[in-house]
Formats: sequence, structure tokens, C-alpha cells
Amino acid sequence: MNEFNYEIVKNPEIFHENRMPAHSDHVAYKSLSEMTTGKTSYRLSLDGVWHFHYSRNVKDAPEGFWKNEYDTTDWDRINVPAHIQMEGYDKPQYVNVQYPWDGSEDIRPGEIPERFNPVADYVKLFTLPKDFKGEKICISFQGVESGFALWLNGKYIGYSEDSFDPSEFDLTDSLVKGENKLAVRVFKWTSSSWCEDQDFFRFSGIFRSVFLFAVPKVHVSDITIETGLSDDYKTASIEIKAATTGSGTMELGLFYKGEKILEGKIPLSASGLTTGKCDFEKVYLWSAETPNLYELYLTITDSRGVVCEVIKQNVGLRRFEMKNGLMLLNGKRIVFKGVNRHEFSHRNGRVPDREELIQDIVTMKRHNINAIRTSHYPDDSAIYELCDIYGLYMIAENNLETHGTWEPFERGVETEDFIVPKDKPEWKAMMLDRIDSIYHRNKNHPAILIWSIGNEAFGGEVPYAMSRRFKEHDNTRLVHYEGLFHDRRYNDTSDMESQMYPPVSAIKEFLKKEKKKPFICCEYTHAMGNSCGGMHYYTDLTDTEPRYQGGFIWDYIDQSILKKDRYGNYFEAYGGDFYDRPNDSNFSGNGIAYGDRTPSPKMQEVKFNYQNISVEFDKNKFKVINKNLFVNTSEFDARLQLLANGKEIYSKAIECDVKPLTSKAFTIPGEVTLAIRDYETGYNLTSGALEFVLIVSFTLKESTLWAEKGHEVAFGQTVLKKMVKPYKCSDKLTVIRGKNNIGVRGDEFSALFSVMAPGLLSYVYCGREMIEKAPAPNFWRAPNDNDTGSKMQQRYAQWKIASMYPCITGKPDSEMWFAKVTEGKNSVKIDYRYYLPTMPASECSVTYEVFGDGTIETTMKYDAVKGLPDMPEFGMIFKFNADYDHLTWYGLGEQETYEDRKRGGKIGIYSNKVADNMAKYLVPQECGNKCDVRWARVTDFKGRGIEFTGDNISFSALPYTPHELENAMHDYELPQVHYTVVRCALQQMGIAGDDSWGARPHPEYRLPEGKKLTFTFRFKGI
Repeated sequence: MNEFNYEIVKNPEIFHENRMPAHSDHVAYKSLSEMTTGKTSYRLSLDGVWHFHYSRNVKDAPEGFWKNEYDTTDWDRINVPAHIQMEGYDKPQYVNVQYPWDGSEDIRPGEIPERFNPVADYVKLFTLPKDFKGEKICISFQGVESGFALWLNGKYIGYSEDSFDPSEFDLTDSLVKGENKLAVRVFKWTSSSWCEDQDFFRFSGIFRSVFLFAVPKVHVSDITIETGLSDDYKTASIEIKAATTGSGTMELGLFYKGEKILEGKIPLSASGLTTGKCDFEKVYLWSAETPNLYELYLTITDSRGVVCEVIKQNVGLRRFEMKNGLMLLNGKRIVFKGVNRHEFSHRNGRVPDREELIQDIVTMKRHNINAIRTSHYPDDSAIYELCDIYGLYMIAENNLETHGTWEPFERGVETEDFIVPKDKPEWKAMMLDRIDSIYHRNKNHPAILIWSIGNEAFGGEVPYAMSRRFKEHDNTRLVHYEGLFHDRRYNDTSDMESQMYPPVSAIKEFLKKEKKKPFICCEYTHAMGNSCGGMHYYTDLTDTEPRYQGGFIWDYIDQSILKKDRYGNYFEAYGGDFYDRPNDSNFSGNGIAYGDRTPSPKMQEVKFNYQNISVEFDKNKFKVINKNLFVNTSEFDARLQLLANGKEIYSKAIECDVKPLTSKAFTIPGEVTLAIRDYETGYNLTSGALEFVLIVSFTLKESTLWAEKGHEVAFGQTVLKKMVKPYKCSDKLTVIRGKNNIGVRGDEFSALFSVMAPGLLSYVYCGREMIEKAPAPNFWRAPNDNDTGSKMQQRYAQWKIASMYPCITGKPDSEMWFAKVTEGKNSVKIDYRYYLPTMPASECSVTYEVFGDGTIETTMKYDAVKGLPDMPEFGMIFKFNADYDHLTWYGLGEQETYEDRKRGGKIGIYSNKVADNMAKYLVPQECGNKCDVRWARVTDFKGRGIEFTGDNISFSALPYTPHELENAMHDYELPQVHYTVVRCALQQMGIAGDDSWGARPHPEYRLPEGKKLTFTFRFKGI
């Protein structure tokens, strides 16, 4: 056997030596009883502690460490599987498009860094158990980043690149009795690293499991299971193609929920390809809605009838096809309600455990997500099986991204020759090999509907050849690729049009011109930080444009890593926090789930926009629209709920039988009208509002794998009736006009207003001072990540200045402005004019009208000035003592809502702690807002505090001001909590989300520019 030649690491045409062919991910057991344990004696795990040595580059790496006489006793120890960067060697580096060596070494595609290119050397000593025997003993590395050489007992075994597909080698001829020395040299960057420029942390090492496997004399090395369905879906077929060695028999049994569907025996073929096909009539279709799985058992016996292998494979019956420009699943037009998902754990990097995988899938199912795109590489095999079982569609993506080669070309700083793989023959074999690997390992998973050749790798002959290779392998699935958007020469590379972050208008325009292909957004609604505003424009389009068949949110989980700050407290770290240079900062924080896998507030909106049942109201009727492809609404419990000012006064289960992909109108029961009438009769409405809200809700009838009985899957709501009477108060009050201040007193309160200083100086209720600082006009919010990307700070900077430095003493070097006092019969008004230091200068006014019960009605007005832009927010800001740390509100909840992200908010009364409104976005930013608030109370633990009321106000209660949030790049940089900061606003502009590098909130979700603004609300001690 040849020795390892380091030069192949730099050669894109040599990407493996002596590696075994790829095969299906089935598991073989020695017996049926062994299968029930879930552990096969044909495998011997090598996971655990290995000897380890780290070097900055290959020149510094120990020579000959693989030899038996080389003693590694004094080496470090490392866990396998793990990234070396998560074990204290090298450091995590997050970059998006740019290559991690950019600016450090000047290299061209195919070349590798030499000065800094960490080398990880591993040694594992093992002794084979006596009962671990086979015709061959092989080793499987499920994932090594990015290339490695392998030795056993001093003999060179082989080499492999491709970080995310298994690499397997035959060790048989190099094994010895007793102790064996396995040595592995891992290179962080190889020539193939140019094709692994995904948007993620850059790691290296043996990061997936390693195991030995024994191959019996009679053996199945690969299985291909193909199913067929008649056009009426009443009969089915199953065809098995098995790569076999030895002579004997393959017995098969197909079961559904314990019932035997068919059985048979097939003699093993001497040709090495054993095939068999059977038809059957008991058809239970697989889909995300009904993930019905058959169990196929294959028992392999030798010529004497001795069982050699038992294999179990889940089988899903489904037909996925393109017909008349539509993607159809089992004959129905499918809509992907998907997410892109990086394989990531904030504890272990790209090494999540099974519990974390299940948590992801359960969370997705609970929030109506029906599809995953494995961005942008094959995941560990377990996720595919779990998607089969739980019911999630998959775009299975190949390990390819070369964004950093063509982006410089499009910017004009590189030539077209810099792009790979494009049309370059030297990259073709590597790319086709990766297609073979992903296909063969994952081909038997019904969850996979679409193969993807990769991500953001431009177009060309090589991507087209990759697409054709998928077609050669598989005629039951479609092929996806977005990169041809940049190079249309091979437009048939993708079966569907796929684009990233197009405006809805662009999708409509494309589909007007292109009549053959359906359209999906392989990435959309960029969920960086506080985002996903306007997502509904995309999901609504699936209802009106048949050939727009959904999309995949970017992305599912924040790629953040737990790290300790200088005081020993863990925080979620991102690019740059590891002194990694270059880096792309917090651009890794795009998840609708936080790094700890809990849902972020964005998930509430995703759940609503993705729900498969919607409700529309019209006068005394409501229409239920069932968007499920296969499930009747009768499979769920349906209930009407009537709220009066947020409190339930009526509830009733209803029969709701709406067939899939149909709708039905229902009349609102007369009991609802009676309940409203009865409540009105007993309710003495003297002032304020009485509002009746009707909610139609659908919940699980029975518990499932992913949620308990009663879990809500969909809802609709409407305000049925609302009565409003103006606020009135006849309580007496006393006004004291001082030289510098105006005092107002009632039986339970006193207020003090300055004549020349900014506004309300004191508000004492029941003997307690309520405010820490005079309320002030506010026009600013802490920029979210989308704001930063769209240069909001530069566009609106003067509104920040206006919020920080409003002045009631008049314009500089001009007349003084004084508070104006107007006494009425039962109230007194104090008017202030604020000079705002904008360009051009502007003004706003604030009027406080004080009533005898302590209520202060506040009216804020702004007359637009020509030449000034719209503003981020229009409202007032208050500071209270931090002891007022409880929030209760009647409005949309229970998560934060914004003008362009409030569909998922349900009307009701909600409570939390003020600190709970600090969303855990990677960078502190605007968060915690509540839309359509009727009233809100900020109180201490005894329930004492202050109540705000108004007409659908925008309300926020946080421990920090917008400026404090804006000044921090991490949570630990925020100051100690001293206040509860309340912002009560007419409106805050939307948070946007079409992308995070330029897209602003849609105009309809911005405050009107050039128009007069008026905002009125009341507050009162309680």
C-alpha cells in the first residue's frame, strides 16, 4: 500500500484514497432479539477519549506519530466526537461569505493556507473483543472536517475529504491480535475547503461518531427501496435492490402497525445484486400531516439457514412529482412551510445530541413548520430518520457552497476564473462523488422529497452535471438549486425556480413570464435578531398564486456558542467573541429559535402564518379554510370562545367537518349573541370600553409524538362588538399656581408640573412617588439588526437626538417657552411645547389634563415639517422604580408584537415580569413591544403601580432605555437595572425582515411622513 503524500491535500482532483463506496444508512443486527435492544454487535464504537496533539500547520506536526514505536502517552486527551475548537484548541471562527484565510494568505482556489492551517493528530488504542468477528473489519468516520489521513499499526490505510459525509475504510489486512494503534491526521483546510464556504462557524476535527463494523460472510452492504403507487392510490408496490455477498436467502416481511402486509423469500444473487418486487393493497400514505410508516424486515440467512443479518427499514408510501408546472405530493399541490436548519448546538457546535434533534423537530411541529432544508450540507443521519417518523418534508442538501469565489467576481474585484466549480473539469469528480455520497446514504428516507446540489455556488457545467447525477440515481424526487439565478446557461439544473429573498412583487412578475416551473424561496424572511416582519406577504401568496409553493425561513436556530465573560457568567457568543479575525460578527444569529433551542418571539408569528387552518369572519358568520392536503378539520377539536374585555364569558365545542383543501361557512351560534346581551345588561359602562372578541380555535384531539392533547394548532379571532364611552370624572381637585411650578391635588394623589423645566416633575399616588424622571417625548427605538442593515441609524439619527435633547425653553437664542395652564370645571390642562433639534427644526406639544381621581390624560401632537423623514416611534417615555417589575396588559400576546408581525398575537390579558420582555437576541436591540394594547399595568409585587389606557396603543416595559440597549453589543454589557422604562406610543415602525442588509419596513408599517400626528392616552396610579 502506498504511503500518504501530503501533496494530495492541495489537489482538488484527489479527494480520497482507498475509501469504500457510499451505501445506505441501514443498520444490520445479528438477530431479531438483538434488534429489539437497539444495539448491534456488528459495530464497535470508538467514541470517547483519544490521544491528541495540536499543531499550527503541517510543518510543526509530529512526523511518524502513526508508527507503533511512536509513544503518545504524554499527549493531551480529547473527546471524540468533538470539534477541536470546542475542546480548547485553535478557536471558533465565524465568517459568512469571505474565506477564513482571506487577508492572511494570498491563495487561489484549490490551494491551501500553509502558514496557519491547524493539524489535529489523533491516536486511539483498541483491542478487538473476541466475539467481534467478520470476513472483513472496517471503520466508519461519520464526519471529519475537512480532510484526514488514516493509519493502522503504522500502515497507511487511506485518505478522505468531504466534511459531512461518511468515510469508510477496510482495516482487515492491517489488524493485529491484541492492541491496535489507530492514527488519524486531520487537516483543517484542504483543497475541498473552497467548496465548504457555508455561512457558519469554521471548525475542524472528528466531529461525528467513529465505529468499527464487522462484515459477515453473507452480507447486505447497500439497500435501495423503491415504492410505487397506482394512479388511484389504492394499490402499491415495493421493490428492493440489495448489494449482497455470499449465497443464501433474503426473507422479507412488510408490516404496518404490527399487521403483516406481505412476506416473501428471495435467493441471494450470485451477481451481487439481489432484487425483488411485490404488490399490495393496504395503502397508508406518508405525508407530514400523516407520517404513516411501514416496517420492512429483511432477514439474511446463509446457505445452511443460519441468520447472518437482520435489517429493519422504515418505508413511507408517497408519490412526489411535477405535473403541469406544480409540485404534487400524492396528487395534491404541496406548500412548503419550511425552515433552513444548520446542525448546531451552543454547547457542542455542529455536534447536537439526539435529544437536541428531537427538541428541534418537536418545536417545529408545534409551530406548524412542515419542512426542513438541511443548509447547506448533509446532517448526521439521525435527523433524516426522525423526519420520517415525526413527519417533516426535507430538501436534502449536498455539501457545497463557494459563495466566496463568485461574490468577489460580481463585485468586480476578481476574474471569472476565480469561481468554482463552474465549468472546471478538475472539480467535477469531487462534486459528483459528493452527490453519490449524499444519495446513497439517504435514499431510503421518505421525508426527502427534493435533492439539492448545494448552495450559492454559481452555475455552470459542473452544477448541471451534479443535477444530472441525481437524476440518474433517482426518478422519484426532484432536484433543487438556487445558484443558477446567477448563471442561466444551464437552467435545467433545477426542476423549480428557487431564489433567495426576492420581494413578493418579483415573484409575481417572474411567474407571469415563466409558465413551466413552480417557484420556491429557498431562503426568505431573514430572521436575524428581532425580525420576520412582513412574513405574511409571502405566506399569503401561496393562497393566491398556485405556482408559488412556499419557502424556507432563514433560519431555524441562532448559531451561538456558550462562553464565559470575565466574571464567569455564560453568554451566547458570536463572531469576534473568540478574537477570531476576520469575522462577520452576529450575522450567525438568524434563528427563530435561540441558541438554547427555546422558541424566540418570532416563532409565534411563524406558527400563525404556517397554520393549516384559517378562519375568516364576516358579520354573523365565519368561514373555516382547511389548507391541509389530507386531514379533515374533524380530526381536531374546534371551540368557540367569547371574551369580554379579555375575560372568557362563553365557550363551546363545535362540530367542524371541513374536508382537505376546501372551506365551509358557519353561522355564529345564537348563544354568542345572548351571552353578549346578558353581559351588557349586567355591565355598567360609564366610561371606557366594553369589547367582545370571538376566537375560533383548533386543538389536538389526542396526544401525538410532538404535542399533548389540547395543543392549539390554529386559531382565528375578531372583535365582534365594541362600545366606547368617553372618560369622565367629577372628582374635585385643587390647583396651586406657584412661581416655578404648578401643583395639582386630589384626594389620593398630587402632581407637580414645572413651568420652565421639562414637564411632569412628580406624581404621588397614595403617598408613593411614582415617577423617577419627567416623562418625555420619544421618537427613537434601539435599532434592530434589520435597522442596522438598512442604515436606519444614519437615516433617522436626528430623531435619536430629538429624543435625547428635547427642549421646552424655546429655540436656542430665542424667546423662552413656558407651560400654559388652563383650568376647567373638573380638570386642569398643562401644555408644553418642545423644540426638537432636527434639520430642519421641528416642534411637538404635550398636553397633560389632570382629573380629580388622579388620571392624567396625555395628548402628544406633532406638525410635520417639510424635509424631515418619518420617525421610528411617536410616543412618550417614562421611568419608574425598578421595583415596579410586573407587567399585565390587555392586548395582543403572549409574545412581543409589532405592526408588521402581529398576526400571531392573540387578544387577551397577559402577565409577565418586566425582565421577561428582554428577548434573548444575540445583540441587545428593540424588543418586548406589545401592539393593540387597551390597557397595561406596571406594578410591584403587591400590585401597586400605574395603569395606562388608550386605543390600541403600542406599549413597552423594559429594564433599559432604547439608548442603553443600543450601546450594548452583548447582554453582559447592559448596565445594572435601576428602572422600569415604559414607552407608550401611537406607533412604532415595523421591524422588517425581507432581508437584513437593506430592506426597510414596508411603507404601510412606517409612521406616515409629512402628516400631522396626534396621540392620546391616560395613566393613573393604582
